[in-house]
Amino acid sequence: MGLPLSIGSAPGSLGAVPSASLPETGLFLNRELSWLQFNRRVLHEALDPRTPLLERVGFLAIFSSNLDEFFQKRVGGLKRQIAAGVTTRTPDGLTPSQQLLAIREAVLPMLREQAEGFTQLIKPELARRGIHLLEWGQLTAAQRQEADDYFQRNLFPVLIPLAVDPGHPFPFISNLSLSIGVMLRRPVRGDGRAKRRESEHPLLRGLHFARVKVPRVLPRWVRLTCEQRDEHCFIHMTQILQQHLGRLFEGMEIVEAQPFRVTRNADVERDEEDAEDLLELIEQELRERRLAQVIRLEVSGRADHPMSRYLMDELRLGPADVYEMPAELDYTDLWTIHALSLPEHQYRPWVPVTPPRLRDGEADIFSVIRAGDLLVHHPYESFGASVERFIRAAADDPQVIAIKLTLYRTSEDAPFIPQLIRAAQSGKQVVCLVELKARFDEQRNVQIAQRLEKAGVHVVYGIVGYKTHTKTALVVRQEAGAMRCYAHISTGNYNPSTAQLYTDLSLFTCDERITADLVELFHHLTGHSIQRRFAHLIVAPANIRERFTGLIDRQIERAAAWRERGGDPADPRRPRIIAKINSLEDQDICRKLYEASQAGVQIDLIVRGFCCLRPGVPGLSDHIRVMSVVGRFLEHSRIYAFLNGEHSEYYIGSADWMYRNLTSRVECVTPVYDPALQARLRQILDLMLADRRQAWDMQPDGSYVQRQPDPDDPATALGAQEKLMQLARGEGG
Repeated sequence: MGLPLSIGSAPGSLGAVPSASLPETGLFLNRELSWLQFNRRVLHEALDPRTPLLERVGFLAIFSSNLDEFFQKRVGGLKRQIAAGVTTRTPDGLTPSQQLLAIREAVLPMLREQAEGFTQLIKPELARRGIHLLEWGQLTAAQRQEADDYFQRNLFPVLIPLAVDPGHPFPFISNLSLSIGVMLRRPVRGDGRAKRRESEHPLLRGLHFARVKVPRVLPRWVRLTCEQRDEHCFIHMTQILQQHLGRLFEGMEIVEAQPFRVTRNADVERDEEDAEDLLELIEQELRERRLAQVIRLEVSGRADHPMSRYLMDELRLGPADVYEMPAELDYTDLWTIHALSLPEHQYRPWVPVTPPRLRDGEADIFSVIRAGDLLVHHPYESFGASVERFIRAAADDPQVIAIKLTLYRTSEDAPFIPQLIRAAQSGKQVVCLVELKARFDEQRNVQIAQRLEKAGVHVVYGIVGYKTHTKTALVVRQEAGAMRCYAHISTGNYNPSTAQLYTDLSLFTCDERITADLVELFHHLTGHSIQRRFAHLIVAPANIRERFTGLIDRQIERAAAWRERGGDPADPRRPRIIAKINSLEDQDICRKLYEASQAGVQIDLIVRGFCCLRPGVPGLSDHIRVMSVVGRFLEHSRIYAFLNGEHSEYYIGSADWMYRNLTSRVECVTPVYDPALQARLRQILDLMLADRRQAWDMQPDGSYVQRQPDPDDPATALGAQEKLMQLARGEGG
């Protein structure tokens, strides 16, 4: 089916990727380019004057951090495909090589926009507010002396200059490290000969190259004393280093110095099927990733500069792998500036509230759960007062016999680890499934697993070939001579740090319909059970595709009855699907949603990240709307609502509608049966759908248009996240 792609970007919109990047026809958008659209929405928060000033600085850092991970994972994967000779086209018709070209075409203007926003908008505004990010030429004499002293006292002892000459090969440069490349010339002796044979590399033209790594052990933005006491002055460490390179290369002439940064491929292939020890395999992968191929070079100068060309040659990169950075090389350094304690330039501090049913800190949490299912919305409601309390109570309660938990990502200071250890040492049966393959958290998870094992906790490393992405805990408690199970099923990780920044939902229940299935799931995870039938839980890969397809099919069938009643759009029984997810990519689900749209089902998709489905295409997806919300909290919760008047069904869980979630991960999605909790989920969805502050509407061509508040209704200037904070505080209806 051919799709018209003539829809342009509306004023104030974020335009689609270049038209040359998209095929003329196709049912699906490109995953990588759609993700870049998401990161552009993140960048917009940095450039939006409505965002508090220091939070704008934070969004600059988030944009760069997101892009770093994208290059390591997604661009790295494409590079590996090309090296393997893969020419398979994506659903939108692009080969891996074409995708790389399209990615570059999309990224370059965003980098220019980021640099212009930083230098022309944010830095001047910071200066007006007394926060000065200075260049060396702007320093006073006293500040230069302070910088000199800082170099001599703090930097000079830790620096390791590495020269390249016939006796010293080109140095290893670690992933995402910031360096200064230096071109050096040795003084000539009286007879006109150099003291030592110079490099024979043709691009050096008789010069030497040296690399100085900018250390991570010290803040990259160095604080200096300001003339005004209430102001804040900083200079970047690279500028101090560049002014003092002569101290590192005494007697040498410094011809050129240029900061640069490299990114290495994190998409390292592994064969789990043949691995005798998964822990050893992951440790080997971490070693290989450290030495993996360089896939991106960021330079502060021009890509055609001799030093840039020399680096390209040594790192085996082509011109398309080099990115000229017009301003900062690494905006993640700006977290130092974002951390300044200046409340007037930051979001209003938010302290999660304790859920009403948990406000009695002395009450037995298990009795609270027995009184009825409990739904907690993070970070609006406290993670510590709910999830941490649940695990702590399980560890301390003498009636608890067993604790089972899945850990995908957690923080180093998470209380769960000592609590599980304490429970095991007290004689409880404790099993913890630690997912070693959680990308970029592998090292931390290996250390956690080893720590738990040494303390006597039963540790399971997941299922070969699958990532265990479930967010579940099961507590078995002896009550009145029988065993009762309590469950926690969440959309987010057991991570107290991200629980302050990500929106997630936690369901606490002792409903036997759910806990019986969860017992089966843990047997599947820790043993050799091949259970594939779950009566109530939706589990990947066992029944998730079948169940979601069936739920959509049922809405299609109900749409036929709705049409027989006249097909009134105002009919409250009109079949409707609302899904709040992180990403949408699975082709079978997309096709099924297209089918539902054509049957008359109204579909609203709240997709934070990338979306490969095309909404609003006549004859294909007329009744599908896609929106995205980007704000101070990362929208991470997954809610699935299949609405049909009184016969509505609600689900929450760990899975997105992506091929990997449905096919190659272990996921858990639970029904929410309690009508009061269903009403609360509907309230969350309705607030998101009505957002006119931080919401973006996706167009059929993949571009996004940001909604605008109604100038005649000040309430619309508040986004859904702000309204949810108000509700948590007990303000408003």
